[in-house]
Amino acid sequence: MSLPRMQPKDGVAWITGASSGIGEAVALELAERGWTVAITARRLDLLEVIADSAADLPGRIVAHAGDVTDAAAMRALVEGIESVHGPIALAFLNAGIAPKSKTEPLDLAALEAAVDINLLGAARGLAAVLERMKQRGRGHIVVNASVAGYGGLPGAVAYGTSKAGAIYLCESLKPGCEKFGIRVQVLNLGFIDTPMTQKHEYLMPFLMPVEEAARRAVDGFERGGFEIAVPRRMAWGLKLLNLLPYPLYFRAVTRLSRRGG
Repeated sequence: MSLPRMQPKDGVAWITGASSGIGEAVALELAERGWTVAITARRLDLLEVIADSAADLPGRIVAHAGDVTDAAAMRALVEGIESVHGPIALAFLNAGIAPKSKTEPLDLAALEAAVDINLLGAARGLAAVLERMKQRGRGHIVVNASVAGYGGLPGAVAYGTSKAGAIYLCESLKPGCEKFGIRVQVLNLGFIDTPMTQKHEYLMPFLMPVEEAARRAVDGFERGGFEIAVPRRMAWGLKLLNLLPYPLYFRAVTRLSRRGG
């Protein structure tokens, strides 16, 4: 099925978790390409600073407070954005956290927090916008997952589990959404230089500047296809790693985790 490619004339872009990092950078990249971008997060003051920084760009950024942990608030937020700015043509469900586990091998609180934001937060955003796109017979949804979701990695129980769930969610939704003219994509990022990664002390191969990652991500929005992998070298390396039989896989990831800390 040929799906329409959403453009600025088709409506607005909506980004969750846009107060910093990849969400902020993608918002600025979309505004540079002429989009009106509604950015949301819990801190409205931070969002307004980002909106002001886009004043000279071809598009514009508008700020709306929103909390992805509240399904009713997500529905009200989408209704508010569309009533003021027009239909949401592109939704980038980006809100995420990488909680540091305090207990090995399993920190239940960290796992619950990651799943609530990274997986259920994306699902709440999907539920809020999907029915409206379905009624219009067109739309584009991108969920920010991670290459960490490809397979189990030592030390990434909470984050990786939530991101694996996000990938599965998109894979499962894609065929059904396409019947209603809705494109679904998953953005699988490696190590990007953001406030989330700057607190880490371990080795981060192929670390990429956030502006470059945002440019490649938006290029992927425009190009189509299901998965946008950034950087591709890291993504393909992990994909190949996950083709190994389990004994070899666990030996490899254990060795890599020791080397990288």
